[in-house]
Amino acid sequence: MQLEKDAPLSRKERLRTMERRDFLKTAGAAAGLATFLGSDGLHGVEAAVETIAGLTPQQAAREEALWAEVKQSFTIHRGLIHLDNGYTCPTPSVVTEAVVRYIREQEQGPYGLFVREARDRRATVKKSLARLFGSSPEEIAIVRNATEALKTILYGIPLKPGDEVLTTMQDYGSMVSVLKNREKKEGIKLVQVWVPTPPKSMDELVEIYEQAMTPKTKVILVSHVTYTTGQVFPIKRICDMAHQRGIEVVVDGAHAFGQLDFKVSDLGCDYYGTSLHKWLYAPKGTGMLYIRKEHIEKIKPLYGASTSRRSNANARMRKYESVGTQSEAPFLAIGEAVAFHNAIGPKRKEERLRYIKNHWAERLGRHPNINVYTSTAPEMSCCIASVGIKNVDPSAMQDYLWEEHQILTSRGFYEGEGNELQWVRVSPNLYTPLSDLDYFCEVMEDAAESGIPEPYRSYEPDPRRFR
Repeated sequence: MQLEKDAPLSRKERLRTMERRDFLKTAGAAAGLATFLGSDGLHGVEAAVETIAGLTPQQAAREEALWAEVKQSFTIHRGLIHLDNGYTCPTPSVVTEAVVRYIREQEQGPYGLFVREARDRRATVKKSLARLFGSSPEEIAIVRNATEALKTILYGIPLKPGDEVLTTMQDYGSMVSVLKNREKKEGIKLVQVWVPTPPKSMDELVEIYEQAMTPKTKVILVSHVTYTTGQVFPIKRICDMAHQRGIEVVVDGAHAFGQLDFKVSDLGCDYYGTSLHKWLYAPKGTGMLYIRKEHIEKIKPLYGASTSRRSNANARMRKYESVGTQSEAPFLAIGEAVAFHNAIGPKRKEERLRYIKNHWAERLGRHPNINVYTSTAPEMSCCIASVGIKNVDPSAMQDYLWEEHQILTSRGFYEGEGNELQWVRVSPNLYTPLSDLDYFCEVMEDAAESGIPEPYRSYEPDPRRFR
């Protein structure tokens, strides 16, 4: 049946009724949790988690009463269905309130005095990040985002004419641009390989890298989780294979840190860059750069650092933080984000994110007119996945979802070696109720069966990039 203009309203009413029914069904179980949240969401989450402490992370992922309480920690707009958390994630209230508190504190007196006092507090934040990441605090720098972290590495790593840097067609365009600039100016060679969507297995991904390596390969840039389809890459296997050949590995962890439960020792990489304002839920404009100790001296900072910062052996990574005056408040509030993440439990959080991805992806994957470009195997993906409808332009579908149904998504475009794929990227979050995902599936299924109305059918393809 062709979708009518008023059809979404009746469908929404039906799904909202289901949501109310489900809430009432779980209200008894949640009653013991509800008193915890109050004004301090962090303590509330800790107390709520205590009630399911005996469950495995996989079992906890299905405890809707727990996640209903976690949802209350966020102030996300409830009038839309937010499935574009891959861009940035909203901060929980405890983090937002911390930023405001630190801003007020820094404005109460001379800023220089506040900065000097904040250095020790920043060092504490860095220790908490290092503990979560599994590194030494002397190996990480707090920066503004994954782009800054990775550009620092890719511009700073020494290469000579003829050296090859290996990456894929799915790696982030801003990082690829750095390598293209160096290719043009310095004579290095950028090698990009095509990756299937989805690949058959982790073995296939390893084989792709192995076949592309040559004696001239000096650096590999690999995404821990791709921004395009949410594909998880076998970083440890790639690093081990590369190191046997004397190749250094740079990992783009923009979508992995805070989404996957891991330590850097599980990866064995030389460099790692991530945005903390994505899946760790830290304030906007915060990121982390990791450089293994033996590589720090050879990586020049993007911006000139003071002599004291370069010569102080106990603060060598601070040269990457020297970018001029900026607010300390977002960086100090990273500590609250780490505390919130730990209160939920990293593995418990990962399994919930994977569970809600599979909830919609497995359903749509069964439809004959719908392509899901992301594997639902546990080792292959977590929360991000991409989907397309046969004969429907993804730009049109993205706008149709938003303008007609208030479902916010992203759009992806991937081309190379004569192949071209386009899709809608879907990235829900801990606060996303299953009823919202059911509604999204229903809209997608209707569009797959009946098409989308004009003017959406007349869209021209638009290869906009996203992260």
